Amino acid sequence: MIILKDVVAGIVVKEGKILIAKRAEGQKMEGKWEFPGGKIEEGETPEKALIREFKEELNADIEVGGFFCESIYKYEFGAIRLLAYKCKCNDKAFKLSVHSEISWVEPEGILEYDLAPADIPIGEKIRNHLIGKGI
Repeated sequence: MIILKDVVAGIVVKEGKILIAKRAEGQKMEGKWEFPGGKIEEGETPEKALIREFKEELNADIEVGGFFCESIYKYEFGAIRLLAYKCKCNDKAFKLSVHSEISWVEPEGILEYDLAPADIPIGEKIRNHLIGKGI
């Protein structure tokens, strides 16, 4: 039986573009792009985990909206269920701690980035279902 670790990701849209972040050197999956987020700690809701992770990783305050989709992927270090939520973020300047850069990308171009494997199905859904529709 595979045990899944629940992880959260925030889908932040600003002026029609989606926020993605590149994992820094020395981090798990360095060089891969992802939707920001992280592990859910014991006793946390997915929404609380996202708020905490955005603060820790990007020094940004977010408002978590509705559930968007999930992706399940088995990495060599363990299987995860990535829960993606729609988020709003009004911060203009991010302070990166586990990422080397961020990018605001057009939905139709999101799969041109080297996304982490668990993030690819989320990117596909964004590209295929949300072009011109907004989140």
